[in-house]
Amino acid sequence: MQLKHLRTLLTPQEGPAKVTCMAWAPNNTKFAVCTVDRVVLLYDEQGERRDKFSTKPLDSKYGKQSYVVKDMVFSPDSTKIAIGQSDNIIFVYRIGEDWGDKKAICNKFVQTSGVTCLLWPAEHAIVFGLVDGKVRLANTQTNKSSTIYGTESCVVSLASNVSGKGLLSGHADGTVVRYFFDDEGSGETQGKLLMHPCPPCAMAWGTNSIVVGGCDKKVVAYSREGRVLQTFDYSRERTEREFTVAASSPSGQSVVFGSYERLRVFNWAPRKGVWDEAKPKEILNLYNITSLAWKKDGSRLCAGTLCGGVELFDCCLRRVNYKKKFEMTYVSLSQVIVRNLSTGTRVVLKSYYGYEIEGVKIMGKDRYLVAHTSDTLLLGDLLTNKLSEVPWPSSGGNEKFFFENETVGMIFNAGELSLVEYSNNEILGSVRTEFMNPHLISVRLNERKQRGAEDSKKLAYLIDIKTIAVVDLAAGYNLGTISHDSKIDWLELNETGRKLLFRDKKLRLHLYDIETCVKTTLLSFCSYVQWVPGSDVVVAQNRGNLCIWYSIDSPESITMFPIKGDIVDLERADGKTDVIVMEGVNTVTYTLDEGLIEFGTAIDDGDYDRASAFLETLEMSPETEAMWKTLSKLALDARQLHIAERCFAALGDVSTVRFLHQTNQIADKVSQEMVCFRSAGDGTMFYQVQANVAILDKDFKLAEMHYMEQNAIDEAIKMYQDLHMWDDCIAVAEAKGHPELETLRVNYYRWLMETCQDEKAGEVKEKEGDFQGAINLYLKAGLPAKAARLALSQPDVTNNRDAVSRIAASLIKGEFYERAGDLYEKIRNNQRALECYCQGGAFSKAVELARLAFPAEVVKLEEAWGDYLVQQKQMEAAINHFIEAGCSLKAIEAAIAARQWKKAVHILEVQDGSSAEKYYVKIAQYYASLQDYEVAEQLFVKGGHIKDAIDMYTTAGRWEEAHKLALKCMTEEEVMALYISRAQELERDGKFKEAERLFATVKRPDLAITMYKKNRMFDDVIRLVAKHHPDLLTETHLHLAKELEAESRFSEAEHHFMEAEDWKSAVHMYRVNDMWDDAYRVAKSHGGAGAQKQVAYLWARSLGGEAAVKLLKKFGLVEFAIESASNNFSFDFAFDLARLSCKEKIPEIHLKHAIYLEDEGKFPEAEVEFIKAGKPKEAVFMYVHNKDWTNAQRVAEGHDPESVSEVLVGQAKFCFEQKDFQKAEAFLLRAQRPELAVKYYKDADMWSDAIRICKEYLPNKLSMLQEEYEKETSKKGVRGVEGLLEQAREWEQSGEYSRAVECYLKVKDDSNLALMEKCWMKAAELSIKFLGGERAVEVIQVVGPRLTHLRKYNAAAELYLNMDMIKEAIDVFIEGEEWNKAKRVAKELEPRYEAYVDQKYKEHLKNQGKVESLVDVDVMAALDMYAERGQWEKCLETASKQNIKILHKYVALYATHLIKEEEAPKALQLYLQHGAPPNPQNFNIYKRLFLDLINLSDTDGPESYRMWADLRNFLLQLCGNLSKSAEANSPAHEDFEQLLLIAHYYATRSAARGVEQLAVGWENMAFIFLNHFLDLCDAVDEGTLDTLDHSDFVDTDIPFEVPVPTKLCVTEAQREQIRDWVLMVSMDNRLEQVLPRDERNTYEASLVATNTGLRSLPCVLTGYPVLRNKIEFGSVGKAANKEDWNKFLMATKTTHSPECQDVLKFISQWCGGSAASGFSFH
Repeated sequence: MQLKHLRTLLTPQEGPAKVTCMAWAPNNTKFAVCTVDRVVLLYDEQGERRDKFSTKPLDSKYGKQSYVVKDMVFSPDSTKIAIGQSDNIIFVYRIGEDWGDKKAICNKFVQTSGVTCLLWPAEHAIVFGLVDGKVRLANTQTNKSSTIYGTESCVVSLASNVSGKGLLSGHADGTVVRYFFDDEGSGETQGKLLMHPCPPCAMAWGTNSIVVGGCDKKVVAYSREGRVLQTFDYSRERTEREFTVAASSPSGQSVVFGSYERLRVFNWAPRKGVWDEAKPKEILNLYNITSLAWKKDGSRLCAGTLCGGVELFDCCLRRVNYKKKFEMTYVSLSQVIVRNLSTGTRVVLKSYYGYEIEGVKIMGKDRYLVAHTSDTLLLGDLLTNKLSEVPWPSSGGNEKFFFENETVGMIFNAGELSLVEYSNNEILGSVRTEFMNPHLISVRLNERKQRGAEDSKKLAYLIDIKTIAVVDLAAGYNLGTISHDSKIDWLELNETGRKLLFRDKKLRLHLYDIETCVKTTLLSFCSYVQWVPGSDVVVAQNRGNLCIWYSIDSPESITMFPIKGDIVDLERADGKTDVIVMEGVNTVTYTLDEGLIEFGTAIDDGDYDRASAFLETLEMSPETEAMWKTLSKLALDARQLHIAERCFAALGDVSTVRFLHQTNQIADKVSQEMVCFRSAGDGTMFYQVQANVAILDKDFKLAEMHYMEQNAIDEAIKMYQDLHMWDDCIAVAEAKGHPELETLRVNYYRWLMETCQDEKAGEVKEKEGDFQGAINLYLKAGLPAKAARLALSQPDVTNNRDAVSRIAASLIKGEFYERAGDLYEKIRNNQRALECYCQGGAFSKAVELARLAFPAEVVKLEEAWGDYLVQQKQMEAAINHFIEAGCSLKAIEAAIAARQWKKAVHILEVQDGSSAEKYYVKIAQYYASLQDYEVAEQLFVKGGHIKDAIDMYTTAGRWEEAHKLALKCMTEEEVMALYISRAQELERDGKFKEAERLFATVKRPDLAITMYKKNRMFDDVIRLVAKHHPDLLTETHLHLAKELEAESRFSEAEHHFMEAEDWKSAVHMYRVNDMWDDAYRVAKSHGGAGAQKQVAYLWARSLGGEAAVKLLKKFGLVEFAIESASNNFSFDFAFDLARLSCKEKIPEIHLKHAIYLEDEGKFPEAEVEFIKAGKPKEAVFMYVHNKDWTNAQRVAEGHDPESVSEVLVGQAKFCFEQKDFQKAEAFLLRAQRPELAVKYYKDADMWSDAIRICKEYLPNKLSMLQEEYEKETSKKGVRGVEGLLEQAREWEQSGEYSRAVECYLKVKDDSNLALMEKCWMKAAELSIKFLGGERAVEVIQVVGPRLTHLRKYNAAAELYLNMDMIKEAIDVFIEGEEWNKAKRVAKELEPRYEAYVDQKYKEHLKNQGKVESLVDVDVMAALDMYAERGQWEKCLETASKQNIKILHKYVALYATHLIKEEEAPKALQLYLQHGAPPNPQNFNIYKRLFLDLINLSDTDGPESYRMWADLRNFLLQLCGNLSKSAEANSPAHEDFEQLLLIAHYYATRSAARGVEQLAVGWENMAFIFLNHFLDLCDAVDEGTLDTLDHSDFVDTDIPFEVPVPTKLCVTEAQREQIRDWVLMVSMDNRLEQVLPRDERNTYEASLVATNTGLRSLPCVLTGYPVLRNKIEFGSVGKAANKEDWNKFLMATKTTHSPECQDVLKFISQWCGGSAASGFSFH
């Protein structure tokens, strides 16, 4: 950590004025300083003083001087300050939250000895140390103090740990004692911890150790156990004194010790586990540091001094600018201050575990921050200032963060969702899910308090795309899992977490009640859904309807409005809820019924009065009725009976209203009595009220309990009587031994009789033992069975025959025969009993009775019993009774009916005769249905139904068994006939598969094929043919295809064609039937690209016209169709297509048509088509080919004149073949093809005719022909140059001068130059003399260069002149350097070439380097040449003889050259010599010259004065010239004025360096500027100024932003020398690193005052601002400080320094002199 001085808060005094104590408020907004005069000064966060108040003595009679303030501390809420005083008292002042709040003493704690130091670790607890060695605790709540522990030695220091849960006290004897309010699980000991060698006046408790300093000039770090970890010994440093005070940073990772004019900083290095000492902060003249206070966010440290000064320091490790929006200040490894640059708000981000914060990011629309440490993750909400630090193992930074929820941060990592609640330092919950979309996750954390729920924290998320899980995050268990049948695309819990809305991909909206686990479908086609904020109202959209559920507990109660657009948003503010709908381009607002929304909110908040009052304002509707019902239920549950009464009244439940009204009267009466007797309680808790509520809930036992608890038996009995619950009434009376019990019973019996409840009355009589009476009542009530039961149980009654007869008669009348039989049997009337048993179907009792009384009747009874059971459909039970009765057939029928087949078969097997045969078929059919065919077959055979057995097998498809069975019984012919007839029956029944099986069984597949063919079942036909006649399969396919084609079943026909691999037939079928789409499809699928195109072409051809074109364009086959039509000679169709879609193809079609006609021998028609195709040449060739010269000539002349020659050439060739040379030559010449004539003559070895033709018509090729001829002749004996000369002479003698010339020109003999020259001259002579004109010129153009090459310039020039070729003659003379002849020829014959000759001459001189000669010809060229050669003196000398403009041009060029060569002083002298013109194009040169000069090293001494004076004078001259030019007062002019001022100060500095009297010795300023210079050097090395510290130049006009130079102007040695000096000075601590200030409270050299912004004039000598005592000069804006001026003047007079004299002379010239002070030197 580094300390950087920011400002002085309190200016130190001249003498001792100790700052006794200081304190920062925990909320970082206030800073308090107590001065030596016992006044507390209050500063704001920026260090501005805002308030103050005076302290008071214990007793005012002792006066202000009677005490000293020893320590001061803020309360944890920052609204109070505790002041500890030496006069044995602690005052607690309430200072309030705002500036200017009234200051008042709110607590006093008087002690027995003086207070030395204070801590305020907890809300109401102040810890303080006393002179007597005690450490005590003052409670501001009780205004009492108590001793924590005591020692024998004065308390000199107190320190708390980072959490404030533990404290250390340092005592004058060196003892350090530790005490914990809460050891936070560390297990560290309390009591005496260590003994320091001297009083621990400076003590701090860091994160990992305790650091102590004192008067022995040592700083010792102790471990938590009190062992010495490190010792920093400064006792040998002479400048060090005792350590007076120490402070620990809020994070505990840095400690600062104050001593004499020095602050020592120690930083904890967690990796090394030791304290590292940082560079100490030394400030001269600070004297002893008496107090230190560290701001609670760790960003500022304040130091109070012995002289009463308070200095503010900035504390940080580093600062980071995040996206130009936030500034992050790392005040320690584990603490970062994040400041919003736009709003100025700050958040302190701190690791509670002390881990190093690795990086901070701002996310979620710049609201949320995320930071990592090695083991934790920090999250925070910048808006609410809620921060969390949760354990988080390193995951490589792969987490994804979502901040859609304002109360919780969501972190996805490796398929796991973790939730962090802001301000909670543990992960709220973690679940596994792959769905990271915030719309598929819903978290609700105590957003609306729910009745009965203290902590509501719910999460809903997707386990998979169709399954939702709901988790209670507070309790940590799963509330439910919702499985759905479709993919879910949206879900959201309501604010209380009781309801869940979700929507699936089918746009169905569902509601899930988490408490009842009930899912309800609310809406289909839901495109929008949202909970209304602050309520349980739901808004959704269904197509064109706005749907609202004001009471979500009644999902069927829905309010709908038609809308025309889509819902885009939902806004709730200012007591109004609006649904925003986008209808087209307009936005429409629909306002919801806020009252209905308000009802839901009131219900959720439990405010039933508000809900009732709201419902009173609404008219009754289904929605309102549902809300009244809801409120009534909730009010009853909450025992708010008046509201419940009003609800039932609104619902029209009169009886409930009356009951509740009575109950409320009781409750109100009891409440009034309680008020009278001043007893606590509520009328609703009265037992009668509670009983009535239980009755209302139909919980009568609960009501009885309430009565019994109060011993209100009568009331309980009355309740049951009123409810006619006599049994419960009498039970209560019996239980409590009520005296009126018998009366109650009598009343109960009377009531039963009155209400005709004879049965109940009988039961009463039965209980009383009056059995006869009971029987009478039962009979009266029509309950003879009950009477019989009672009679049978009582022997006394059964002995009464009359009574029994009466009961029996009633039983028979009521058809209770069995009960009557029991009675008769009881009285031994067996016959009557048997009859009753039979009548009542009680055959079991009848058989038992018969076995005893009537054995002969048993068999009949068994048969009757069986018949009865059959009648009762109890077939299985009847079987055995029939067997017992010997009725076998009935037994078989019963067994078959009961489906007891095995039992039926068993009975059948023991039967004889044909009567049982009919049963075999039924049983066999059953076994056949069970597919137990073997048993069924046996039964069919036994029953004589073999055919049915065969049918069974055939039906089951078991043809082999059927066939086998048939063969056993029939001949083969009969079997075949049977099978075929059976198959034909099946065919008629449409059972073709079964018929096929039968045909196959008898090996007649052809019949099956015929059957299928007859029934048009061609697939089966093909299947059978493939199986039985594979060789006929293709033929069958084709046959069926044609048959289907004939029936217009084209699709099926196509299938068979394809199976037969005959796709062409399928295409043909579709073509014939004009089904081109299908034809094209088949061709495309099976015939390949060519077939596809061909069908498309045929299709188009069938359509014709525009339809064809449209079709072909669709397939992209227009050009193909045209090509096909042309190739197929369908030229009419091709022309139609081309005209409609591709006109550029028409000529091509004409051409193909013409070729077709030519092949057909129709030449005239072909000729027409060739011409239409634009190919008349082809027509000509056609006639030429057929040697029809006349027509060829006609067509060529009429349509293609270029072809006429071709016709003539053809005729000529024909004539040559016929040896008719003359005619052939005539044709070729007419054809203008003489080269062919030459060729034909050459081929005929007729060279003379060839040369004649060539000479006349192809003179350009004559030479070639002659060479060819010569080659031929040479083969015949002519050789070498002699041969050429001889040939030439022959041509010359024969008058063939042209050929002679050609021969002379061909002469080439390098060994005989004279011969060549003679021959060439002869050729020229002949050409001039005989050939003339162009030919002569051509010859001269050949001969001239040859002569020039032989250096015969005059001869060549003479030839050129003979032909008036003046230019060529001049060029020859120039090449031969005959300049005078060239000039003469130009002057006399062609004056316009004179300039040309001169130009060439100049170029010649330049190339030869003859500059002196060039000057006379072209001065500018000569000057340029001088410049190029670097001959600048000659250049400038020559230029000076021209005009001034030219001179300054070359001066500028020379200056530029010198600057590039890094010879700026020479360039300066150049301008001093020749002047500084105010040309704008020179401005960059002047500026570069200035920059190069000031960048020269070692130029600040007196020996460099002349250079600076020259630069100054040059710039003065330039500015003077500028002021007289068009550039006057321009920005450039102002720039040069500024440069002039700088050059003047440089010159003045150099002059002053030579005069000792002018040295000032401002080492302090030198130290600051050189220190900054070194920082700049480092910045230049790094290439950036971002890390540069400008704090020393705050409140100056020294710029912070400057361009970074590429290199330094000092050498490395000079730089090291400066660095050594700065280091030496900083170690000596002699200098104060503060720039001196003047009366403006601004740096004394700054021209601009920081407070006012006013700019002062600079002194012309020093550059310092001219403030008061000044000397003014003649020029406006020129002034000097009088003191500096006089000092400089005196030094100049005494030293006679010529440089200083020159400076004064310049100032006089520049500033116009001074009226006040004249000066002159001799």
